[in-house]
Amino acid sequence: MKKRVYLETSVVSYFTASPSRDILVAGHQEATHEIWPELETKFNTFISALVYEEAGKGDPAQAKARLAAIRPFPMLEIHQEAEALAEHVIADGGIPSKFPEDALHIAVAAAHGIDIVLTWNIRHLNNPFSRKRVRGIVKNHGYVCPEICSPEELLEAES
Repeated sequence: MKKRVYLETSVVSYFTASPSRDILVAGHQEATHEIWPELETKFNTFISALVYEEAGKGDPAQAKARLAAIRPFPMLEIHQEAEALAEHVIADGGIPSKFPEDALHIAVAAAHGIDIVLTWNIRHLNNPFSRKRVRGIVKNHGYVCPEICSPEELLEAES
């Protein structure tokens, strides 16, 4: 059975961005380009309306490229359950209140039984401290927390 992946907006941005001269960013872009075909074949990959909304912001040409890149992926509904869980993630200190979108990404994925949240958002989502806090909060509210990882981590796990 294919793993279910929620594609957070930062991954889409890395996929469509112009090549970076920053070696770390360039490495992230390379890993994103490497995993992208697998998102369409090896995994059942999903987005949400939030990903669609975020991808459509900013420079019109870049927004168009991001929206085209996510077109193949089905959209998960952001229902009341997910919104309530996102509020708990913030209230319980999992994600800073200034970044409610980050909590909503996790909550949508958890509410839909997604296995993996794929993200390059290290600041609020994919770091050891946030992952541990968020996992506990999501579990305490009756859901299984998806694994939160970067494209690079998922590539390593696949090999």
